[in-house]
Amino acid sequence: MAEMNEYVPVEIRAQVSAACTALNRHLGDALLGVHLFGSAVDGGLKPFSDIDLLVTVEDRVPQSVRRSLMVDLLHVSAPPGSAGLRALEVTVLALPEVVPWRYAPRRELQFGEWLRADIVAGVIEGPVNDPDLAILLTKARQHSVALVGEAANGWFDAVPRADLVRALLDTVAQWNGPDDWAGDECNIVLALARIWYTASTGGIVSKDHAAAWLLDRGEAAPHRAVIEKARAAYLGQARDELVRHPNAVAAFVVHARQAIERLCTAPR
Repeated sequence: MAEMNEYVPVEIRAQVSAACTALNRHLGDALLGVHLFGSAVDGGLKPFSDIDLLVTVEDRVPQSVRRSLMVDLLHVSAPPGSAGLRALEVTVLALPEVVPWRYAPRRELQFGEWLRADIVAGVIEGPVNDPDLAILLTKARQHSVALVGEAANGWFDAVPRADLVRALLDTVAQWNGPDDWAGDECNIVLALARIWYTASTGGIVSKDHAAAWLLDRGEAAPHRAVIEKARAAYLGQARDELVRHPNAVAAFVVHARQAIERLCTAPR
């Protein structure tokens, strides 16, 4: 692999290099591009930030490669808050499945710490059509660092506004009741803040930026405590204790979904 890009934060260069080595080992000549995006290059890494990698391959990934790569990535990732290593989130796309752009694009593979127990048990998710890729590719085109291959906006088509809006609606539609966010309350609250920001402004910002923006909106005032607790936990300023406030979290999710749906369906 090439020498690590100077725009990669020093604190994660060794881990990113190890991840790239694993990707190259398993994907070989099929590997076309690796892009670092998310908080590492846009807004700054926070104590519990993942390292987000977008990986592009020339064709669909065989099941045997999928399994061996997922197991290997376990050794260069760690649960959020661990000493030494950060959590990796690796999304693998086959270029012919996303270029030219169409909705909803197919995701070949995704690695994340929330899947660790399944991977250890030998349960590996297959390819899926993933609406969230509309948001992910928009983020990568706006702010990313090419570790392998050319810049992201050279690989991928711009996602039409209509498809980005559709992706926002499809994403929030998955959060219908407490079982859908149990154990992940902080992340879901901040994800809704980001989606709300995008639905309102068309931009994409970090979780803490979106939460700060939402705290300034009178519409979110009844849920200020939930947003503040989620933001403080993400920034490492307080423990994540939202699990102790199920009713407040549920009320915020319902309110945020309704606000996002109104914004996304309003005439423009």
